[in-house]
Amino acid sequence: MLRNALTLTAAVAALLTPVLSSDPARADDYPSRPIEVIATFGAGGGADLMARQFARLAEPHLHVAMPVVNVSGASGNAGLTRVLTNPADGYTVGTLIALSVSSWASGLGTAKPDNFVYVAMMQNSPSMLYVSKNSPFKTYEDFAAHAKANPGKLRVATSGYGTQDDITLKYLGSQGVPVTNVPFARPSERYASPIGGHTDAIYEEPGDVAQFLKSGDLRPIVVFDKQRHPSFPDVPASAELGLDIGDLPNFRTLAVPASTPPERVQKLHEAAAKVLASPEWKTFCADTFTCVDTLVTPDQAKEEVKAFYETVKGYLDRFATKTVGQTPG
Repeated sequence: MLRNALTLTAAVAALLTPVLSSDPARADDYPSRPIEVIATFGAGGGADLMARQFARLAEPHLHVAMPVVNVSGASGNAGLTRVLTNPADGYTVGTLIALSVSSWASGLGTAKPDNFVYVAMMQNSPSMLYVSKNSPFKTYEDFAAHAKANPGKLRVATSGYGTQDDITLKYLGSQGVPVTNVPFARPSERYASPIGGHTDAIYEEPGDVAQFLKSGDLRPIVVFDKQRHPSFPDVPASAELGLDIGDLPNFRTLAVPASTPPERVQKLHEAAAKVLASPEWKTFCADTFTCVDTLVTPDQAKEEVKAFYETVKGYLDRFATKTVGQTPG
């Protein structure tokens, strides 16, 4: 009987060993449950749309549900705080965009670029200055000449102080084109302000005002970049006009805490690479003027984010600013 009992015990142990030794944290078991995607800005904004499109297209590759949760506030920092305070296990991914990085440089929040690993650079776009279809300003030169003759009279709708918008307007002022920053907390109000005559122009990336560009209600007069935008070949780049302010891109990344296991970051990165290569994503980014030309590694993405952070800090050292504002992302 003792021999039989020992044999039975050994058999049970042998059956249980694979279960007991199956560590849920092993890389080949990840992911084994839903991955939460934190959209760090409100519903309908650029970061929200990007998060939802990514989650929808990545689910078939990661084989788990990817619910999107909006945690907005403090220029994206409220949602990023949730990303950092949740376990660094790859089951929480957040959108991390240029505006949030700009806010860190402006003194909002305590996060820094090294607090995160950047799974992928999903979108990128320069900003532009737009006027309404009824504006008397047909070109940037028209706009600048009026601003010089009427200091501070021209009003430009922006997402707030301490942002790329604010920095660019301060730079224009330093070049003899003084305009007034008019921040709007609600994106819909900001987009409509030049159309309704409440402001004279708006500083924005093209994707967020795509519907107004397609309808003709807004038209760009300058793209803040070193070269012209391929979708707007007739619009001059700021570099052509002698304006050295083409280094404030509007990028959107996906990020996880820096202590996330590298093998899990790699799985997320591989899924993001498949999403970026998909026809659905290419159509989406083309429609929003945000396609990235080259897939970059997480390390390369971090270097880009850190360089942007230092660039913003350099501008803020030159131009005093008020409290950082808020945008839909």
